[in-house]
Amino acid sequence: MSFNLYSLSLVNPTSPVVIHYNLFPKLATHINRKVVSIRASAHIPGDQIRRSANYQATIWSYEFLQSFKVNNIRDDQVYKSRVVILEREIKMILNSDIKEENSLLMLELIDDIQRSGLNHRFETEIQKALDKIVCFDKCYTMKNNSLHEAGLHFRLLRQNDYAVSQDVLNKFVSDKGEIIIKGCCSGHEDLKDILTMYEASHLACEGEDILDKAKSYTTEYLKNVLLEMDSSDNYEFMKELIRHSLEIPLHRRMVMLEARWYIEYCMKKKGTNMTLLELAKLEFNMTQSVLQQDLKSISWWWNNLGLAKELSFSRDRLVECFFVAVSLMFEPQFSSYRQGLTKVASFITTIDDIYDIYGTMSELELFTNAVERWDIDVVQSLPNYMKICFLALYNTINEIAYGFLRKHGYNIIPNLAKLWADMLKAFLKEAQWSHKEYDPPTFSEYLENAWRSVSGTVILVHTYYLLDGDEHMNDFDSPKKTLLQLMTNDKILRWPSIIFRLCNDLATSSEEIARGGTVNSISCYMNDNGVNEEQARQHIKVLIDGAWKKMNQELLFITKDTIGSNEFVKSFLQSAINLARMAHCIYHRGDSHSAPDSKSKKEVLTLIIEPITD
Repeated sequence: MSFNLYSLSLVNPTSPVVIHYNLFPKLATHINRKVVSIRASAHIPGDQIRRSANYQATIWSYEFLQSFKVNNIRDDQVYKSRVVILEREIKMILNSDIKEENSLLMLELIDDIQRSGLNHRFETEIQKALDKIVCFDKCYTMKNNSLHEAGLHFRLLRQNDYAVSQDVLNKFVSDKGEIIIKGCCSGHEDLKDILTMYEASHLACEGEDILDKAKSYTTEYLKNVLLEMDSSDNYEFMKELIRHSLEIPLHRRMVMLEARWYIEYCMKKKGTNMTLLELAKLEFNMTQSVLQQDLKSISWWWNNLGLAKELSFSRDRLVECFFVAVSLMFEPQFSSYRQGLTKVASFITTIDDIYDIYGTMSELELFTNAVERWDIDVVQSLPNYMKICFLALYNTINEIAYGFLRKHGYNIIPNLAKLWADMLKAFLKEAQWSHKEYDPPTFSEYLENAWRSVSGTVILVHTYYLLDGDEHMNDFDSPKKTLLQLMTNDKILRWPSIIFRLCNDLATSSEEIARGGTVNSISCYMNDNGVNEEQARQHIKVLIDGAWKKMNQELLFITKDTIGSNEFVKSFLQSAINLARMAHCIYHRGDSHSAPDSKSKKEVLTLIIEPITD
């Protein structure tokens, strides 16, 4: 797709000046900065101001992304043959008999498989092994199991959709919330037990007080242990694991990035299953090769679309948007899904900048109306830069709908148009708050709008359609029926989106507050309750924990009668929880989407660019 040359209008306080941006980019940029400064000092009405966030340029050039080699190591027969041998060995162990004395070894193997990013290779075998363990538990009381075994047993069953009760951990938690370690040793020999319980506690649902007590106690215990340890301690590997878990617990970590970390951790520690480790390294590098080809392909689309050049005020964040798609679904077979979702995320980022930074209120109202009507004739009412954006969005979303129509014979354009319009209405309300057209929102008013404006719903519903249209997803109910059930149960969309929004605000609010912004969860809570910023931030963290509990419960107790339990639904529900994990990854230490730093660059390198070497 190509676009006509457009004019960038730079209006000063007294007379209009038009600079052709494509002909004189440096001059246009220079004058634009001067005009913004003059307007600000002259108190020009807000509807005429063009703001700038001075976003940094992309750190990933098109030439670099196109330099990825074409050959795919997944097609290399040497790799494929070795993977088959290693996979067969692991399956033999998973399919072996489970007895009382080896149940812990089986649980630890399953944990290693899933932490190494290999779950998709052994899903059937893992489910059968866990079924045996559940059946085994009914025959034996497990009176002598350790805290480590009990905690691992609970966590693995919960994260694999078994409705196991917190009561299995009851005997390890005192009334005061202290962890009881039976037969404990001196020194730090108990750390494995405590760490296992800490990780298990993050799969809690609402009202599970045993897990709440366990989380509080183990968090404090592990923090104190790190303070007490010094360089003379012989627990370097355990300390590394504790630091890693306290930073972000396992249940909240992005799956493939965690797999990379865990593989490299296992390469250093003693007692590693070398068969599993070799398979994990091969699988990671083979998957990475697929991701490189996906990114190379989607970068060609983005470069030819030309949106980043035409709308130069917006963030050019293709690689970061691809990172979001990988966060939700990294398995090699979902290439078409990742490319489709990267397109969606790129438009979300660009349009967000129009509403948050560049557009005037009158223009934003026109654009919202145009998307709501989803009518190509409406484009004539838009300013040039919005025409470009609307037409690019219109063509891309219609293309996604066309692919779905070909496969299912069902027109989803009305659904997608409404989805985008609803998000833009939420964008518009935030813009009205920012421009002081509405009274500042209360915290509850803000959050009710913000969980929609954060784009989680748009991402997840597109995920539904992109997975539904994927050639690997053939086992699902009628698309219309399943969508109706999905939208009726909007908690599946709500809780990951709330986590997404609150993590975003924790990362970006300080900068917004410093420049006078009032529309974020931190500032709204401060205004409502008369507290300082740090107190507000602590409350937001409590709300994030609460949202995780609600999401855990919602996903755990979805029954076959509610939505179904086939391959498609399982993948979709996994993407919902992965959205929340993605938020923790991106916003843990700042906003790595808007302002990529050395940390976010390293994450992209380790995930997509640099293979694991011995």
